[in-house]
Amino acid sequence: MAEHAADGHDVIRVHGARENNLKDVSVVLPKRRLTVFTGVSGSGKSSLVFDTIAAESQRMINETYSSFVQGFMPTLARPDVDVLEGLTTAIIVDQERMGSDPRSTVGTATDANAMLRILFSRLGVPHIGSPQAFSFNVASASGKGAITVDRGERTKAVRADFSIVGGMCPRCEGRGAVTDIDLTQLFDDSKSLSEDPFTIPGYTGDGWMVRIYAESGFYPADKPIRDFTAKERHAFLYGETTKVKIQGVNLTYVGLIPKLQQSMLSKDKESMQPHIRAFVDRAVTFITCPECEGTRLSEGARSSRIDGVNIAEACAMQITDLAAWVRGLDEPSVAPLLANLSQLLDSFVDIGLGYLSLDRSSGTLSGGEAQRTKMVKHLGSSLTDITYVFDEPTVGLHPHDIRRMNELLLQLRDKGNTVLVVEHKPEAIGIADHVVDLGPGAGSGGGEVVFEGTVDGLRASGTLTGRHLDDRARLKPSVRRPSGAIEVRGASTNNLVEVDVDIPLGVLTVLTGVAGSGKSSLVRGSVAGRDGVVSVDQTPIRGSRRSNPATYTGLLEPVRKAFAKANGVKPALFSSNSEGACPVCGGAGVVFTDLGPMASVSTVCEACEGRRFADSVLEYRLNGKDISEVLEMPVTGALEFFGSGESRIPAAVAILERLAQVGLGYVTLGQPLTTLSGGERQRLKLATHLGDKGGVFVLDEPTTGLHLADVENLLGLLDRLVDEGRTVIVIEHHQAVMAHADWIIDLGPGAGHDGGRVVFEGTPADLVAARSTLTAEHLAAYVAP
Repeated sequence: MAEHAADGHDVIRVHGARENNLKDVSVVLPKRRLTVFTGVSGSGKSSLVFDTIAAESQRMINETYSSFVQGFMPTLARPDVDVLEGLTTAIIVDQERMGSDPRSTVGTATDANAMLRILFSRLGVPHIGSPQAFSFNVASASGKGAITVDRGERTKAVRADFSIVGGMCPRCEGRGAVTDIDLTQLFDDSKSLSEDPFTIPGYTGDGWMVRIYAESGFYPADKPIRDFTAKERHAFLYGETTKVKIQGVNLTYVGLIPKLQQSMLSKDKESMQPHIRAFVDRAVTFITCPECEGTRLSEGARSSRIDGVNIAEACAMQITDLAAWVRGLDEPSVAPLLANLSQLLDSFVDIGLGYLSLDRSSGTLSGGEAQRTKMVKHLGSSLTDITYVFDEPTVGLHPHDIRRMNELLLQLRDKGNTVLVVEHKPEAIGIADHVVDLGPGAGSGGGEVVFEGTVDGLRASGTLTGRHLDDRARLKPSVRRPSGAIEVRGASTNNLVEVDVDIPLGVLTVLTGVAGSGKSSLVRGSVAGRDGVVSVDQTPIRGSRRSNPATYTGLLEPVRKAFAKANGVKPALFSSNSEGACPVCGGAGVVFTDLGPMASVSTVCEACEGRRFADSVLEYRLNGKDISEVLEMPVTGALEFFGSGESRIPAAVAILERLAQVGLGYVTLGQPLTTLSGGERQRLKLATHLGDKGGVFVLDEPTTGLHLADVENLLGLLDRLVDEGRTVIVIEHHQAVMAHADWIIDLGPGAGHDGGRVVFEGTPADLVAARSTLTAEHLAAYVAP
């Protein structure tokens, strides 16, 4: 029987992909199979999978909507590729952190809270209202009055009233915490308003922010603030919104505290400028809301119960316990709801997140936890012939948990889906049906397919990944001796159970244990806030296409000053975001043409040819090179340039050496941050912190995004830090890092309330010899005999 024409489309064909550093890449990917993309960090994996295949799939789906609807959607440019055939609908499950708004929780980010709200609105006693009565995002409101109704040729006034019963706590507005502001950090109360008393960023001199208070007329401007009467003080700090006229200009006056809450305190702290964030950290303390006790819910919502449990208590349960509670409910009237809720909660457990609770703020989840939370909704999906795209789904997972993740990926494949995975872990690469290895190097040295085929073929291929696939670490014959200890006593953050532990000083210590065992809780709650501790967490660095390694690390500052001094002009001329910008493209290097609902078109600026600077600026030189040529240098080339001769800049060399130390010698100084891979961004962040003054370095999974070959370089860097006299504490699951440690602290034995205890502390050799924990079993299997 002849094959049906429709059955011939069983591959995704990519031809001539040139996104970022890809060099005319062409691959053929089998559908309904699991394909793993490997290669060193920066080799082009994400450019091929996310920026080419997944981006084009999403763009083409968006084009099926009307132009009106597309106007409300993000516009996606077509990837730089010649041919893309056989695409299916792509679902991207990446490591982007979830929203950090305090009202965003694990429950609201999935459908779990919505189902619980319906359940309590049906079965809760006493009955208090609809599902929104149990939502901390809905405020209670009421009103009454007359409304005008048109009836034929007549209009009639009709009395009407309405009321909304919401579940939001009125005191903290659903945030679970209230702010306590230290007034001494806002102003010097021994001064009057005319003496510039404010210590708030932006409230200086005779600016409008200061003048609106000094000239409002609600209190004397020449009287010290501490001498204000109670009425004057209230107007100054908490005055209601009022229109005032100052020197003929109509302005809006509002008390200082509500003004700060609107302008600064309501914003995501991570998005603030560093100096404003420092002010907020200094002036504001967040305390648990005394009215709702941190549950975010109103008294009414907390009063309604099912079998003695209210919705706040249900959300605070560990998900494994909540799943058991839901299964114990026997109510035929809501049987379909209970079945769906049980299935969703079981998916959390299956994916290894059973230790979380639904009221956990989504902003506190690690990158790996956020990615797995996004996976939950897809596990029970009936959709088939979907392309699922994963970005290192094993991030944050203990070797014990990776096996479970592999089973989930294979389940998705076996339902008839195409699964594309960017991955570095050998355990995850090993389950692939098809492997695409990119390289041979990173940045401009990568962007080529160096192998395509089976896992066994990769092993025998001789590529960098193939050679390192069967790497095994060796235990160190001798370990460093500590010079002291950081004493932790009675640690009880999150799931920790009164933990007492001594973290040795002057050595490399690795904290390990299954995901959710309490590693991050121990470090954040008991170590990170101490004096002299530099903490490098997994928070992704932010930046637009105007940001680059030179601006992010502060390298550009001494370079601009050197150019200015050599040419007798202002430093601002050598910034593409300031006076030196090309007048046509505004320093972007490209010109964007907005086509309404269609994708914007970007073309290289003809005036500056993509160099981003005005022609007059490029005439100024330092040791024979203009500023655009310097920004096109890789880190290694810049080290030579700034290391000697007329262009010698010691401050620049110090920064460049740190970039080279973390393995970013190939990255160009002016490369936009948006084009860096996740691993490159992680190492860029680490490089900036290497210059911080502090005796203790805390690193949260520094192997994230690192190729097997790069892990050796990282271990060398950690050794150098310790040899310089620093203490290095690493939260890590990678067995090579564990084997290299001087001291290991293993938490567990399980996750959530099954963890939170120290199950082993000692040397790696002692851990392997004892084989008393899950970590010990996996480390013993990994190390070379």
